[in-house]
Amino acid sequence: MASSILSDCSSARLLPLRRALLPQRAPRIRPCPALASPRRLLIAARPQLFPRPPRMDSVPTAAAAASSAESATASADASAKVIDGKLVAKQVREEIAVEVTKMKDAIGIVPGLAVILVGSRKDSQTYVRNKKKACEAVGIKSYEVNLPEDSSEEEVIKHISGFNSDPSVHGILVQLPLPRHMNDENILNAVSIEKDVDGFHPLNIGRLAMQGRDPFFVPCTPKGCMELLHRYGVEIKGKRAVVIGRSNIVGMPAALLLQKANATVSIVHSQTKNPEQITRQADIVIAAVGVANLVRGNWIKPGAAIIDVGINPVDDPESPRGYRLVGDVCYEEASKVAGAITPVPGGVGPMTIAMLLSNTLESAKRIHKFK
Repeated sequence: MASSILSDCSSARLLPLRRALLPQRAPRIRPCPALASPRRLLIAARPQLFPRPPRMDSVPTAAAAASSAESATASADASAKVIDGKLVAKQVREEIAVEVTKMKDAIGIVPGLAVILVGSRKDSQTYVRNKKKACEAVGIKSYEVNLPEDSSEEEVIKHISGFNSDPSVHGILVQLPLPRHMNDENILNAVSIEKDVDGFHPLNIGRLAMQGRDPFFVPCTPKGCMELLHRYGVEIKGKRAVVIGRSNIVGMPAALLLQKANATVSIVHSQTKNPEQITRQADIVIAAVGVANLVRGNWIKPGAAIIDVGINPVDDPESPRGYRLVGDVCYEEASKVAGAITPVPGGVGPMTIAMLLSNTLESAKRIHKFK
């Protein structure tokens, strides 16, 4: 299957890096391991699901280097900790359900999310259906508008305006991609900034980019990436981070979020020279470019934390579906070098809808001044 899809709030694709960087032959991806003995996590705080990684910017002494050489063989087969997005997303949904119930009991308000779908793309219909199920599971009320493929921009904007003024709706999401004859910018800009739970409004992105300002909402997938880093105790402040990909949906906002968290951030994109050398300096890597197995093991700094956003179908005759899903990072190679890594699937993907629910709850609380 030649095309690629992304674990994002929309089905929009990211700009791929130049194809010259693609491996000629992708290795077989091993199954994603699960966290050992998962236990119920406390709702009140963000637990650290594995110990903080050791400082990675210190230079070993000669004695330490000798000791390291002795242990090199023993550590060669070590695998990275798995950052389990399914587990964290489940925890987030449980926390949201508690808050929704608390809000309903206290002030009689139930958060509401409206989704507008234009056309009949199967993948978009699946995304919308999953979002509706997720809302129901946590007690958020969902509203849905389905419009035909040949609808006009004016028709879509009319529905957006109705939801903008509806006090029972606290979040509005326009499912992307839109039909080719529509201007995405015009339609997304019609969503009230106070209900822009996708976080795509230019004013939200502008506030994210400015020091001393906070956006009303952060785009869901980058927010999910940061949530995984926080909940797994990955230190960000003062660390070097590389974001591979510069899309408006994931790469750019992810870089801004890392910068706000006081990381030193570099962005690798289609015109970057020696991307592997730049990536190898990073303590944190977020790969969001939509190219299967682009990032190899020799791109990774030992002990680094890897967040793999890509979801790419590759041919697999042994699979009943004829294909399997892999990330932008070659998991089999990277997991032998990294300190922590997200699997694909089961990493960032589950976090995207969880963050959409989080943004919707946050919007309802802000609008009704509920703490």
